[in-house]
Amino acid sequence: MANEVSGRDAYALARKVTDVMYERDYATQHLGIKVQEVGPDYAILTMVVEPYMVNGHDICHGGMTYTLADSAFAYACNAQDVAMVASGCVIDYLAPAHKGDTLTAIARESASSGRQKVFDAVVTNQNGAVIATFRGRAASLKKNVL
Repeated sequence: MANEVSGRDAYALARKVTDVMYERDYATQHLGIKVQEVGPDYAILTMVVEPYMVNGHDICHGGMTYTLADSAFAYACNAQDVAMVASGCVIDYLAPAHKGDTLTAIARESASSGRQKVFDAVVTNQNGAVIATFRGRAASLKKNVL
């Protein structure tokens, strides 16, 4: 199940896993979320806040911000070719995002024990303002992604 790779091979594996996952990740594609960078324990994704993502307060719907962070978490936690799914997530919204903003989510592994891993993500706008923080717990499915 676990792939013991390091260096450039680990980055190549992360990219391959990401490409395979993204091809079948219709939700992320539909929202225009793009994978900018991925490594063996992190992922960086971006999303432009489109008009259909704005709520009744004329700000980005929290579910859209959550989805961006959750997608970054998903790509980061599966990058080592060990299939993992969320076992719990929390998000804290710190500032609003607005129509036309470009949001970036950076998710990084922060802890690991057995089949469990914890990832933290920060969502910022194009000016570097922190929009939200996210913590996701993931559990291994005891199989590979590829």
